[in-house]
Amino acid sequence: MKLTMLGTGNAHVTECYNTCFLIEDEGQLFMVDGGGGNTIFHQIKYAGYDWRDIHHIFVTHKHIDHLLGVLWIVRLICKYMRHGEYDGEAYIYSHAEVLGLIRDMAGKLLSKKDSVFIDDKLHLVEVSDGESRDIIGHEVTFFDIQSTKAKQFGFRMDMGGGKMLTCCGDEPLPSDLEHYAAGSEWMLHEAFCLYSQADIFKPYEKHHSTVKDACELAERLGVRNLLLYHTEDRNFPNRKALYMEEGQQYYHGKLWIPDDLETMEL
Repeated sequence: MKLTMLGTGNAHVTECYNTCFLIEDEGQLFMVDGGGGNTIFHQIKYAGYDWRDIHHIFVTHKHIDHLLGVLWIVRLICKYMRHGEYDGEAYIYSHAEVLGLIRDMAGKLLSKKDSVFIDDKLHLVEVSDGESRDIIGHEVTFFDIQSTKAKQFGFRMDMGGGKMLTCCGDEPLPSDLEHYAAGSEWMLHEAFCLYSQADIFKPYEKHHSTVKDACELAERLGVRNLLLYHTEDRNFPNRKALYMEEGQQYYHGKLWIPDDLETMEL
């Protein structure tokens, strides 16, 4: 298995793309979020993939830096299905609010000859808190992260061999959900900025974490690999080094500060 970050930034970045990623296993792809626009196609291409090979997409929540790229994917999936150039069926997983938005916008923005494929060959699959689904051969369990901004789900994927990958969404993991991430082989967690720059970026006002916060959590939960994303980009040229320097003071597992299009073997 491997994970490729298509984007690593928060909603306001200009030096990188918004946070979204691909998990690949034995040629099957699972995409999580789509960023905020049709740059998603550029990112997929330059990551070495063909968007037509993506058949499973999970959307964490409705914020535009996560959802709108998915709408571009929906548009082309439907168009290419109509032309017989997209093999098989496609599945978009999320909670009811997000799926309702996708259905509504697709109905209003796409041509009827394309939108007819929604619920026919492009399936909008509602998932609930604590529900598990088999996706690309792995059990994926979804959970509501209890966001006060917009309903948002994270997930835990069974990697096999007793190993778990936990995606916490783009807000801090609440204490009563820590059991999803405890002992994970990989934990993906947002880090809006350095703790040393919290006075500049004000992450807590936005319900976000700092590098220090995420690293302290991973250390306490016994996570073996911590990947930080959904960051600011004013430190972009030196982001990896600065975040690594702060994070390693609080976390002693393997810390990852990926750039866009960087791939990690899971």
